Amino acid sequence: MTETRPTSDARDPWAEIRPYHDDEVAGVLARLAHEPELLDALTRYRLPRLSRVMPGLSRALASLAIRRQVRGVESVQGFQQRVAGYMERMIRTTTDAFETEGLDALDPGTAYLFIGNHRDISLDPAFVNYALYLAGRDTVRIAIGDNLLKKPYVTDLMRLNKSFIVPRSARGKRAMLAAYQKLSGYIRHSITADNHSIWMAQREGRAKDGIDRTDPAIIKMMTMARRAEDRQAGLGEAIAELRLVPVAISYEYDPCDVQKARELYAVHHEGAYQKAQYEDIQSIVAGITGHKGRVRLSFGTPLDASFDAPDAVAAEIDRQVLAGYRLFPSHQLALEALGAAPELVDLAEVTDADRARFQARLQQVPTELRDWWLAQYANPVLNKAGRAPFDPAAAERDRRAE
Repeated sequence: MTETRPTSDARDPWAEIRPYHDDEVAGVLARLAHEPELLDALTRYRLPRLSRVMPGLSRALASLAIRRQVRGVESVQGFQQRVAGYMERMIRTTTDAFETEGLDALDPGTAYLFIGNHRDISLDPAFVNYALYLAGRDTVRIAIGDNLLKKPYVTDLMRLNKSFIVPRSARGKRAMLAAYQKLSGYIRHSITADNHSIWMAQREGRAKDGIDRTDPAIIKMMTMARRAEDRQAGLGEAIAELRLVPVAISYEYDPCDVQKARELYAVHHEGAYQKAQYEDIQSIVAGITGHKGRVRLSFGTPLDASFDAPDAVAAEIDRQVLAGYRLFPSHQLALEALGAAPELVDLAEVTDADRARFQARLQQVPTELRDWWLAQYANPVLNKAGRAPFDPAAAERDRRAE
């Protein structure tokens, strides 16, 4: 099947990075139903034996299943309503509770730029969307790095789900600057012209060490479009125009915690970590299907025009994210296990069941990765207390010196 994807022109300058429009949905779904790589991926996951023995038949069955699932879907909202059913099932089967706070203080008719801490590739914005869906509000447009979009069918699926593309692979200073100017323009247009909310992570990549910190470069990018249009506009004006709202998401357990620990361990001991070909996709699947315990989402308050530097904006986002972050028993038990700051450990809400669950998960972690695994959960406690994060590498050196 011939691929036709929108390209930028004067009438639609963001065509190459924006989510799909309603009039593009039917064609994209038809393309996906016959995309060999997607069909192979689905059959390997759902029909592993048949896909090996009779690949042609398994692809035909997968294609039929896709067409059946999306029959009658003619808009982005229709597609997301189908996704909502899977989201409800995921929450029911992989979480023990899902709580939100702060959303009722935000105007339901106003678009916001939600900027959140980043722990899971797909679930962070998915939980934001689910909270909005339950409140009867429109879902967000989601910023996603082009490093995750190495397959055309993945790009199609993400853009159907209202994702827009953040350029990370542009080569050269001039190309990168142009790409970020276009991205900044799209974000501003979405908030101020379309009145459509956006979700973005506070920095590139997931927080693998449990430390949530905003990259000021993100703030600079967000405000480029306003300040290019009006050279006299201050940073604070550009921030206030975007109605930036910090969002904190807290997971009792991270389904990708062992993989994150392995990556950090490899970077420390080998100087680098080489991802497998489909590792990001595997992380998405692991995050969706893995047990998360309790999950809490906290919406902050919009930032005003009082900021005069990106660092100050980043610091306020960090303050609100930290204030909204929920500490679960897993965090307290991890700090206890490390023995790093016993005076901060609060076991008042830790039950015997919590301890048993924590020990069972810890026992599954390879010995050499345990400090790295524990640090992910202990560092939020230290961060809230204003302490330095736990450093597994330093702890390892101290043990060797004894």
